[in-house]
Amino acid sequence: MSSVAVLTQESFAEHRSGLIQGQVTVGGGGFPYCSEEENDPPTYKDAFPPLPEKVAASDAVQEQVGAWNKIRPIKSSIITQVFHVPLEERKYKDMNQFGEGEQAKICLDIMQKTGAHLELSLAKDQGLSIMVSGKLEAVMKARKEIVARLQTQASATVAIPKEHHKFVIGKNGEKLQELELKTATKIQIPRPDDTSNQIKITGTKEGIEKARHEILLISAEQDKRAVERVNIEKAFHPFIAGAYNKLVSEIMQETSTRINIPPPSVNKTEIVITGEKEQLATAVARLKKIYEEKKKKTTTIAVEVKKSQHKYVIGPKGNSLQEILERTGVSVEIPLPDSSSETVILRGEPDKLGQALTEVYAKANSFTVSSVTAPSWLHRFIIGKKGQNLSKITQQMPKVHIEFTEGVDKIILEGPTEEVQEVQTQIEAMVTDLVSRMDYAEITVDPKFHRHLIGKGGANINRIKEQYKVSVRIPPDNEKSNLIRIEGDPQGVQQAKKELLELASRMENERTKDLIIEQRFHRTIIGQKGEKIKEIRDKFPEVIINFPDPVQKSEIVQLRGPKNEVEKCAKFMQKMVADLVSSSYSISVPIFKQFHKNIIGKGGVNIKKIREETNTKIDLPAENNNSEMIIITGKKVNCDAARNRILAIQKELANISEVEVCIPAKLHNSLIGSKGRLVRSIMEECGGVHIHFPMEGSGSDTVTIRGPVEDVEKAKRQLLQLAEEKQIKSFTVELRAKPEYHKFLIGKGGGNIRKVRDNTGARIIFPTAEDKDQELITIVGTEDAVKEAQKELEVLIKNLDNVVEDSMAVDPKHHRYFVARRGQVLRDIAEEYGGVMVSFPRTGTQSDKVTLKGAKDCVEAAKKRMLEIIEDLEAQVTIECVISQKFHRSIMGPKGSRVQQITKDFNVQIKFPDREEAPAAGTEPIQETGEANGEVKEVDPTIPKKCDIIIISGRKEKCEAAKEALEALVPVTIEVEVPFDLHRYIIGQKGSGIRKMMDEFEVNIQVPAPELQLDIISITGLASHVDRARVGLLDRVKELQAEQEDRALRSFKLTISVDPKYHPKIIGRKGAVITQIRMEHDVNIQFPDKNDENQDQITITGYEKNAEGARNAIMKIVGELEEMVSEDITLDHRIHARVIGARGKGIRKIMDEFKVDIRFPQSGAADPNCVTVTGLPENVDEAIDHLLNLEEEYMSDVVETEAMRAYMKPRDAVEETRGPSKGFVVRDAPWAAGPTEKAPDMSSSEDFPSFGAPVTPKTTSPWGPKRF
Repeated sequence: MSSVAVLTQESFAEHRSGLIQGQVTVGGGGFPYCSEEENDPPTYKDAFPPLPEKVAASDAVQEQVGAWNKIRPIKSSIITQVFHVPLEERKYKDMNQFGEGEQAKICLDIMQKTGAHLELSLAKDQGLSIMVSGKLEAVMKARKEIVARLQTQASATVAIPKEHHKFVIGKNGEKLQELELKTATKIQIPRPDDTSNQIKITGTKEGIEKARHEILLISAEQDKRAVERVNIEKAFHPFIAGAYNKLVSEIMQETSTRINIPPPSVNKTEIVITGEKEQLATAVARLKKIYEEKKKKTTTIAVEVKKSQHKYVIGPKGNSLQEILERTGVSVEIPLPDSSSETVILRGEPDKLGQALTEVYAKANSFTVSSVTAPSWLHRFIIGKKGQNLSKITQQMPKVHIEFTEGVDKIILEGPTEEVQEVQTQIEAMVTDLVSRMDYAEITVDPKFHRHLIGKGGANINRIKEQYKVSVRIPPDNEKSNLIRIEGDPQGVQQAKKELLELASRMENERTKDLIIEQRFHRTIIGQKGEKIKEIRDKFPEVIINFPDPVQKSEIVQLRGPKNEVEKCAKFMQKMVADLVSSSYSISVPIFKQFHKNIIGKGGVNIKKIREETNTKIDLPAENNNSEMIIITGKKVNCDAARNRILAIQKELANISEVEVCIPAKLHNSLIGSKGRLVRSIMEECGGVHIHFPMEGSGSDTVTIRGPVEDVEKAKRQLLQLAEEKQIKSFTVELRAKPEYHKFLIGKGGGNIRKVRDNTGARIIFPTAEDKDQELITIVGTEDAVKEAQKELEVLIKNLDNVVEDSMAVDPKHHRYFVARRGQVLRDIAEEYGGVMVSFPRTGTQSDKVTLKGAKDCVEAAKKRMLEIIEDLEAQVTIECVISQKFHRSIMGPKGSRVQQITKDFNVQIKFPDREEAPAAGTEPIQETGEANGEVKEVDPTIPKKCDIIIISGRKEKCEAAKEALEALVPVTIEVEVPFDLHRYIIGQKGSGIRKMMDEFEVNIQVPAPELQLDIISITGLASHVDRARVGLLDRVKELQAEQEDRALRSFKLTISVDPKYHPKIIGRKGAVITQIRMEHDVNIQFPDKNDENQDQITITGYEKNAEGARNAIMKIVGELEEMVSEDITLDHRIHARVIGARGKGIRKIMDEFKVDIRFPQSGAADPNCVTVTGLPENVDEAIDHLLNLEEEYMSDVVETEAMRAYMKPRDAVEETRGPSKGFVVRDAPWAAGPTEKAPDMSSSEDFPSFGAPVTPKTTSPWGPKRF
């Protein structure tokens, strides 16, 4: 038994506090020690009291002396078990994801389910060791889960008699559950109605063996045949089983018995034999004979084999042990994996033991373990990206296992000796190469600046990595570490370190400002796909702009960066917000629904033009929305301009009148009514006019009415009458009636309700489709008028509630008209006349009786309407309209819209003929002379073709009108003369120009093929549309001819000669100077290419006048450049960086202020202090004076800093003076008795082995000799 003592921080502090204060310093190391008398270090036994020794049972019980006696024994309810999963049985074998991924998730899930605690470790053979701690029940459950979810599952079957199955299941399944838990397997027993006697076991190989053994034991106990249990020492079981179980199988076959030998993992000596009594006795006798024989003849030897080599002796699935047993007849006993013993016992005949021992050592030494020293930070470079470097080695040497440990400067190699040596040579070469060309540096940066160093989407850090070819590790937020590590090429590491420190220093000097911006503007400022905020960020690159998450509903936008830049950015954004506020003004314009499409225009031309010219946002309601309101958003002035333009379009399209009525503001709310019901009823009654009341609180008395002239006058009268009534006395009453009665109460065209209002003077308001209460009818007016109207309506409603049944005669020939289209005509009658039910006789009967059921008045009205329809049907005629079939599709319009409109307008039915089929292939078409198949038939040209005749049915006068309307839709074709050279411009890019004209004028335009070179363009369409298209086409021709003339004028070219050395100055920084000249003079300026012969030629193209102006501007710049001078000055190189400033900001400011160009020497220049200033003489002198003044100012700081450094001691020097700490010291420790007197190495895996990692022990241990 061995023990390990752990010294915690608390115990260390306690020991130190026990030392008295009198300390003296010896040597330069500064290590304190105590006086010989009282201040000596404590002894090892005082610091770590030993555990009590075992006391023999025969000895008298004596009181143990020592610190451990004071501890009272406590029986723990927590147990710990260790399970080992070999590599070949691991379900998850991804070595790169150990400790993460699916395996880790499963372990967490098992811990949550069972309440047990799991610890995983990876052995050198890549096997998985799992330590499970917890209560017994929790540990067993966790073990079962581990086996099921982390270990690959095998399966096996065991056959026992069907009647024994119930004994395996046990009472309420308890025995089966216990068995599954104990063996960590899944046992499936066939259902009672299944005739199979096979029990299926799923789990690990070891678990299956245990479960099979237990099931066979249960079966044997219940078996009616004889059962005998023979106790044979566990060590002799391999001899009875024989190599690969051959011997026991032979005995079972010869005796027809079943012999169950417990597997090696089950610590039982009992062998169970079942079978017929005589055969059973024979089998038992043979087993005992083998046992007695082996017990007499065999002897044992014990040898020490390193624990790490045991697995090589065992071999895959125990094959090596079976192989040794088969060859030599010697059994090899290996200690269990959780045992610390290294002793291997060989049992067999003396003359065979030598051969077996040789084979054991050969197997054990077939593999070796070696190590390569390599700094831990280089490990990932050795492994390579996605393991590329290692995979090259492992592919050549697949048997060698290479293990890297994080934070340890060592790489462990394990495998066949020769291959390990070769791999070791390769890795050492890689390490030497990497050490020679790689370096690392660590810098300290406050974690709050880490995300700014990384940049958005890693932009900053990726740029540094790419630029300096280094790897930069910034710790994640959860580590809360301020250490940043840079690895790579030594020069790149230093440059990256310098830049990161500069960035961090700049961030420390930054400031943060919060702007309050309404959240509704955030999306607008950010723009679509972040385009607008990108522009702001490009304008202020040093400022970081953070918008709050939309979910937070916050209005605070945070700016961070240099103080001046943040202020500028804040002012810019505040101005932007102010513009947005002024642009968010909104007004609603009521426009009649039928004119919305005209306001939009063909392809949205009109609305797009208004939006662009007024710079407003205009939203129109959807087609299926009944709203007439068009919403305009933008600046107030622009919104008013857009509103006027939209109203102007409406006025042009219809006879729209607009009047203003003066009504006291205090009456406005009562005239509008609850939810606008009252004013809406007036608008609907007066043909849908628009009545606009001023905004509440404006104090205005003006009410605007807009619409057709007659309807406006009518609405005006009603509004004024209602206002007068409201002023005198307003009275309101509410009635209720079924919604289906409303249409009948209103009457056709509002006739019934108008009659009631004319009689009483009261206004009656019916609910709209949006109102929740569909039965509520409101009567408004004077008290007398309202009461009188109420009486009349109540009488009407009462009559409607009086349901009667009546009948009428309708000729069967007209029945089809009423019931056609799923009874659409009858549905319309029912909707209009209070839900009257009309029943026609069944098809096939010759009855003419039609039944009507409903309110008496409704039935009468419905009968009257049906008689009117029958009268129309009796008076119906059919006429023919002859129009060539080629025009039929055009007449019908898109989806038959045009012909549907004619049908609706004139209440007629229109039937188009079937299309004439083309002559079949191989048949001769009829010639114009009428000759076909040798026969001559005369064709009368005056007789129309059947395919050209359109049938119109309805009243005679309506049919004639419909015929005229159809004929008006026949398209006509005209030809317009257009010069051939303009055709391609009229067609436009990919036909866009001609398509736009065809959409705008609703015509078809045909341009002749280019090879014909004709000056004619054909236009086909309705007569009115064709005329408009002709005018539009001629206007376009005029525009194109004007453009041609303009292009000729713009193509004037001018060439000037300018010395190439001045070209960069004329172009300017990022092309700023030349771009300004181009924009000011509206010209194109072309500089010579590198390969051109005339390098001094600059070509200017544009209008002649503009080209001359641009030439003068360029020559003026050349003149100034020729007057410029260059002067070199001496400026101390130590202040160059400060003059240049961050990102050249300082030097740019100086160059802009003095209008000069300043050039600093490059690194490695002969004279690092030489600075060149170029410009006009007076500007150069002023700039030089300014630079010299800056030098004087900055040099004083440089001198002061250098003087301070002289008094500061280097950090490295301070650290060198400190001696190494001796740590905690004890006397009379176990290692003091050894030859080296060396204390255990805390970093050594041999002195302090980690859990689950087998190590090679030293021959001598610093802890002293082992006790067994």
